[in-house]
Amino acid sequence: MPGVVVAGVTIDAGLQKSPVLLRVGKSHGHGKSSSRNPTTLSDVYFRVGGPHVGKTDTALEVNSDNVLIDHTWVWRADHGVEGFTDTERWHTNVGRNGAVINGDHVTATGLFVEHFQQYNTVWNGEDGTTILYQNELPYDPPTQADWMNGAVEGWAGYKVGDRVRTHTLYGAGVYVFNQNNPTIHTENGFEVPRTPGVRLHHIMTVNLSAGTVDHVVNGIGDPADTTKVGVPVYVTEYPAP
Repeated sequence: MPGVVVAGVTIDAGLQKSPVLLRVGKSHGHGKSSSRNPTTLSDVYFRVGGPHVGKTDTALEVNSDNVLIDHTWVWRADHGVEGFTDTERWHTNVGRNGAVINGDHVTATGLFVEHFQQYNTVWNGEDGTTILYQNELPYDPPTQADWMNGAVEGWAGYKVGDRVRTHTLYGAGVYVFNQNNPTIHTENGFEVPRTPGVRLHHIMTVNLSAGTVDHVVNGIGDPADTTKVGVPVYVTEYPAP
């Protein structure tokens, strides 16, 4: 709804698996907000597991247009105090996607999404903008077979939908620390359609001493592997000018 502000809250997943923890708009095109009076999420945090077991399919789903996401942390706990091993936690603290953006003209400033078991962020809406994005891939895939997107090794930390024609991302990093199995590979940190209207500015991948991200975006960029721990691998502009 136009003008609605949700601010300063933490949403915890419970033991019973939720389809979504917070949904803005029932479906794409419904509950539209206005660019002059947007629905706003400010300092809204999501936690799936950690101090207790949590399960969800998706944490944040935005279906309305013209939504402003202002400083949001979306976290699946692949480490916590529940007493599980990493492999047990992979099968217990369940979270498929962190943020799924279906609305058009959505802007995110300070979006932090971590450790989900498939795409951490999926952006399907047109004319979206993200300014500052941070992602850490999950620590706990037990095997490469558990971390496959069909025939592709792993799931990108930031995915722009294949049908999207306009999208802009400024300043983003995808980090890898696959501590449960350091042989895990992820094909791309970022995965976007190859079209001139989808542009990424100043993006990087970083290895934090376990696992490998083979490319920064769409097969471009050197691997972030354990030969360069803590050293970012940059792509300044995609597509290249």
